[in-house]
Amino acid sequence: MTDLLVKLYDLPDQSLQLAAMAEKDIFVQRAMASEKKLVVGWVQNKFGEGWAAECDVAFARQPIACMIAVSGGRLAGFACHDSTCCNFFGPIGIDPASRQKGIGRAVLLATLHAMAHAGYAYAIIGGAGPVAFFEKCVGAFPIPGSTPGIYRPTVKKL
Repeated sequence: MTDLLVKLYDLPDQSLQLAAMAEKDIFVQRAMASEKKLVVGWVQNKFGEGWAAECDVAFARQPIACMIAVSGGRLAGFACHDSTCCNFFGPIGIDPASRQKGIGRAVLLATLHAMAHAGYAYAIIGGAGPVAFFEKCVGAFPIPGSTPGIYRPTVKKL
């Protein structure tokens, strides 16, 4: 999968997306340290050990580099940045039962805006899966020659 580049200085406004989420009782916010065990466990359960490890790293940053979507008091999605590499967005995951509600776009925008606020001009989406989603939401575009990128198989399970 290819890496994508996003211009953080040209992001869509997130306020309308966050307001639309709030009307549906879905709130997107930066995760708190006290939520680490719950969030990382949820990510591992829903998306696997690799993404849980990246999410765990996001909690080691200050400010915490993990945004979460909460619906009815339950986790509905998450997105992280600066986990695998500095300036990298991801991973991002939405509970399958909560998809098609705009949550993915909301956590994407919140996370990229946090990166812009931290001083980055660009973000790299490493090994992007749903390329069309990122192109549509934030104008992401492929980085030539970035396949396979940094996510090459390195350590094998014994």
